[in-house]
Amino acid sequence: METLKINYKNLYFPPGGILMWIIIFLELITFGMALVVFTMYGSEEPEIFHQSRLQLNSTFGAINTIFLLTSGFFMANAVVEFKAKNVKKSSFYFKLTMLGGLLFLILKSVEYYHKIDSGITLETNTFFAFYWLLTGFHLIHVIMGLVILIWTNNGMMKKNSDTEVVDVEACAAFWHMCDLIWLLLFPVLYLIF
Repeated sequence: METLKINYKNLYFPPGGILMWIIIFLELITFGMALVVFTMYGSEEPEIFHQSRLQLNSTFGAINTIFLLTSGFFMANAVVEFKAKNVKKSSFYFKLTMLGGLLFLILKSVEYYHKIDSGITLETNTFFAFYWLLTGFHLIHVIMGLVILIWTNNGMMKKNSDTEVVDVEACAAFWHMCDLIWLLLFPVLYLIF
């Protein structure tokens, strides 16, 4: 049986596969357009947006940024170790990546609890409608990312695993997309207005 040689310099086969990159670009375009609309509304209601932003906990946002960036670093190491055929070490980095994602979810849940407890909902104002929709949509991506990571990690740890480098790279690409989206959301929601 002939082994598939992957040419990573080939534009039509980027790390993780072309389908994953199409999904990533569509997600980034969606979030990007939402942030442009958010900014347009913010320029129409600057006082409401400023006062609303002051009700966000930028420390929580910064800590969550650290959680995701650190988990992204571990995910990159997981890929490197998997390519070097160090499956156990790769799995260790997968678990550290998942820990970062889990810590993000816990802190975001605490933040959401404080908002709901303060009576801040989708209906509060335009700023918070965007806040809930954008951060909630991102949260769903993080949860999906964790499911993908768990699935792939379990698969690669099985005896006679058929997990390939492209599978691990696809996980990494999706996880880094979650990082990148948060790096767009954090400054726009928590710092600018």
